[in-house]
Amino acid sequence: MILQALDKERVNRMKCVDANSCAIQDSTHLFMDHQIIRSTASLASWLQTPAGQYLAAWETAQFDRVVSDVFGFHGLQLGLSPLPALRNSRIRHCWVAENEVSPLTAHGNPPLGLFANSVALPFTDQSLDLVVLPHTLELSIDPHATLREVERVLVPEGRVIISGFNPMSLWGLRQTRSQWYARLGFSNYFLPPEIDFIGYRRLRDWLKLLSFEVEGGRFGCYLPSVQTPSLIAKFNWMDKAGDRWWPILGSVYFLAAVKRVRGMRLISPVWKHAKVGSAKAVPSVNSGKVSRASSEVLNPKDPS
Repeated sequence: MILQALDKERVNRMKCVDANSCAIQDSTHLFMDHQIIRSTASLASWLQTPAGQYLAAWETAQFDRVVSDVFGFHGLQLGLSPLPALRNSRIRHCWVAENEVSPLTAHGNPPLGLFANSVALPFTDQSLDLVVLPHTLELSIDPHATLREVERVLVPEGRVIISGFNPMSLWGLRQTRSQWYARLGFSNYFLPPEIDFIGYRRLRDWLKLLSFEVEGGRFGCYLPSVQTPSLIAKFNWMDKAGDRWWPILGSVYFLAAVKRVRGMRLISPVWKHAKVGSAKAVPSVNSGKVSRASSEVLNPKDPS
């Protein structure tokens, strides 16, 4: 009986060890799946749809308008390489970086320059003049760390340009509804399910904490969540109406910020003190002659 009890206890311990190892392996797989999901491959494939092409056309026009006025020596587009965000840039040395290899990014246009993690960029401090983040923060594992890395690698007065989905829009409401349906077992996503929305005001607060000054922002893509070219052409009038009547309800926002570095003025110590001059006799203003007291001080009488 004692031996049977010991054998049962040994089996239970081994089951516990196996269960713990399985739990560790499951958590590791979940973490790696989380890392794989947080890639731009799903969004890059979504850009091939009619709604994605409509979005890409609007964002490309905004990037072309802003990057043409940014000057410097080095620029970086981090993520979403199928979107040519730096094609109109005047910066001579520009790179496009992704966090993983995919069929859409390996042979994309423009070609990739490097593969890098957005939370650990392989650049030295203050080495880049421009960083472009097309929906990079929404797909980042840690958007705060990504912004800190961008602040680190940017030179003073360097620019960062960000685009993202607006949760307070028709597309944002559709995505929220799809998330509720997914909990009930129904999958009907319009946008890729991996996207984590970041509000426009919230992003401005993050940039302000990192000493960025927002130069300007804009909203666009006011169409409802439709995927057919005929419906997109039918609701095309909503872009002009939305830009005038409900500008903050666009499905996509676009903003540019500059990195500000507060300077200081060194106050040097005073090594030499100015000599205090002695008082001198002043002639009378009214008579133009020296007073008697002053003449006695200037020409004292001989006591002999």
